[in-house]
Amino acid sequence: MKMSKLSVFLLYLHCLFAISSSSTIIPLGSTLQASNRNQAWSSPNTSFSLSFVPVTPSSFMAAITYYVGDVIIWSASNGSNGTGDGASLVVDSGGTLNLLPNGALRLTNGSGAVVWDSATANRGVSHASIDDLGNFQLLNNESAPIWSSFQNPTDTLVPSQNFTVGKILRSGSYSLTLGRSGNLTLNWNGTIEYWSLGFNSSINGNLTSPTFMLQSNGILVGLDPSFARGMINMAYSTDYGEGDDVFRFLRMDNDGNLRIYSTSESSGNITPTWAAVTDQCQVYGFCGNMGVCGYKDSNPVCGCPSQNFDPVDEHDGRKGCRRKVEIEDCPGDVTMLQLEHTKFLTYPPEVNDQTFIVGSVACRMNCLVSGSCIGSTLVADGSGICYMKTTDFVSGYQGAVLPSTSFLKVCGQAVPNPSSYLDTSGNDNDSLLHAMVIVVVVLVTLLSLFAIVTGFWCWFYGGSKKSRRMSAQYELVDYASGAPVKFSYKELQHSTKGFSESLGEGGFGVVYKGTLANRMVIAVKQLEGIEQGEMQFRMEVATISSTHHLNLVRLVGFCSDGRHRLLVYEFLRSGSLDKFLFTSNDQSEKLLTWENLFNIALGTGRGITYLHEECRDCIIHCDIKPENILLDEGYTAKVSDFGLAKLMNPKDHRHLSLASIRGTRGYLAPEWLANHPITSKCDVYSYGMVLLEIVSGRRNFEVSPETDGKKFSLWAYSEFEKGHTEAIVDKRIKDVDSEEAERAIMVSFWCI
Repeated sequence: MKMSKLSVFLLYLHCLFAISSSSTIIPLGSTLQASNRNQAWSSPNTSFSLSFVPVTPSSFMAAITYYVGDVIIWSASNGSNGTGDGASLVVDSGGTLNLLPNGALRLTNGSGAVVWDSATANRGVSHASIDDLGNFQLLNNESAPIWSSFQNPTDTLVPSQNFTVGKILRSGSYSLTLGRSGNLTLNWNGTIEYWSLGFNSSINGNLTSPTFMLQSNGILVGLDPSFARGMINMAYSTDYGEGDDVFRFLRMDNDGNLRIYSTSESSGNITPTWAAVTDQCQVYGFCGNMGVCGYKDSNPVCGCPSQNFDPVDEHDGRKGCRRKVEIEDCPGDVTMLQLEHTKFLTYPPEVNDQTFIVGSVACRMNCLVSGSCIGSTLVADGSGICYMKTTDFVSGYQGAVLPSTSFLKVCGQAVPNPSSYLDTSGNDNDSLLHAMVIVVVVLVTLLSLFAIVTGFWCWFYGGSKKSRRMSAQYELVDYASGAPVKFSYKELQHSTKGFSESLGEGGFGVVYKGTLANRMVIAVKQLEGIEQGEMQFRMEVATISSTHHLNLVRLVGFCSDGRHRLLVYEFLRSGSLDKFLFTSNDQSEKLLTWENLFNIALGTGRGITYLHEECRDCIIHCDIKPENILLDEGYTAKVSDFGLAKLMNPKDHRHLSLASIRGTRGYLAPEWLANHPITSKCDVYSYGMVLLEIVSGRRNFEVSPETDGKKFSLWAYSEFEKGHTEAIVDKRIKDVDSEEAERAIMVSFWCI
């Protein structure tokens, strides 16, 4: 007889929680005293204990701890009954924790005042227990739980502790919840949702009984009867699967981040091994109201937007800032402070009703004249998106690579912060060091000017043409001040850990994964075969960086250090399109839905159209192929490597030819092979081939018995002429819209 999915799911949970049933029995009338540190209710293996833990020499909290490192996994708090901010409740040295004869577990102060109560009086509790998993329970005569610490968590989850809909982990203003759809969300003040993690994009609607759990091996899993295999892996600690003696726990920290920690008896150290929000400055409210988060020496720091503000607490930047003169008390004009490379975090539900499509001037002026707006952010990605902040709380993020400009209302003239504010490159030293630096800079500048004049004289009067080309190639004059962030080669070496993690290799060089000081993940392309001088290289980089479109990969910065030429791009976690199109049958989990594929085709087309017709200078890509179409986490297509053909071959596009272009077999237009001048039509041809591959899931130059020994593109065209479009479409994709598929195939052949 076959078991239903629900039966299998319940059996799995029963087995999971029956792993350790050994527990210590605690009778009614038992008491713990804060003054007696030797008193504890411990599990049979003594790994977990409920006792009083000192907070200060004169205050204590009742908490369950794990014996290595005294890790607190639960405490009597104003959040352990489902309400409050999760702060642990403390008592004085006369405090007691009583398991009353009526079945209530009650925490009282030395004066007898009730500080916390389990609300289980007269509900049939006959005894309590604490087991080897760390679960403290109040049980009835049938050993059924009336109340348990696992069902009333505070800020921590341990292995085998299930987290279901309705439960909350709290820490200050931050909380973790699980939705009926299976989405885990981090929230600020119960309203702003600044992070979420779902099971996967193929699940629609609500689940039967979604459950979230940390396994002892360090894997976060989601469970629901509707899942074919019962559970889905959602996240992994960096040390998952390692060490039989490793104890792991998940904690909602008071900085708004959710982390997995690991500890072991052999090391004794408590180490974070996973974080939900990799960029701490993306946590809403991390620096308080009106505070701005940035990075210094890779650590997040908080400050105020300008000198028009004062910190709320000089000793704690996380408490935010306040205006020196509030807007309603302003005796003069209200102006807009402009903050470059700064954004005001905008998450649901704010993002739903505070988003407008306007230009820079309108984004600033619309907020200035609005009585409800206190600030705005313009996203500099070509979308024209402007976020208007109409709430009383503003959370800022400032960084050199952020493509955003923000505006904030101030009373009177805006007074910017010093340029060194939130500088990520230096340390705070004394004034003597600053004076020494200035002196050195002046001396070096004078010597450099002398060397330049001398070198120019030698070049003009005695240098050969070859030496002139070489000196121009490596001189370090800043010709393109409008270019993106300039990195030193040493900085990128550090960010990529010595160029150790390769993401792939293309016609222009190898791409490496790296992480900047603000935890932003980047892709660093090490260019090969550059023959340009410093000036022309930077000019071309400035051209590339001036292109902003939703369907183009954003250029973050560059390196032009000696002979080194590197480009720094945003990192797209889903990788390139080819990994999803050309998969084997046993990799069906990598297949995209038809809706995803069709939107990728449209997005790619929009990106190419922008390069050809909408940006200031027409850019011919010259290497459109699935490997150069990257996907973000939502499978939005972003064209990469645009502008590199001209960067690598510094000639006018009208004179580019096959001899000077590194194209890819199968995507080269016929005029390339005839060595004719290359125009934007070459990209159109390549796009047609890519579009055919998106629909079919097969390489356009593939030859197989199924195609009668012909190249797939030629075979597909003959099938199309016969009206057999269904033969061309990838048979692995379900729910294909036949009209959209036929239209896509037709467009692909028009392009070819």
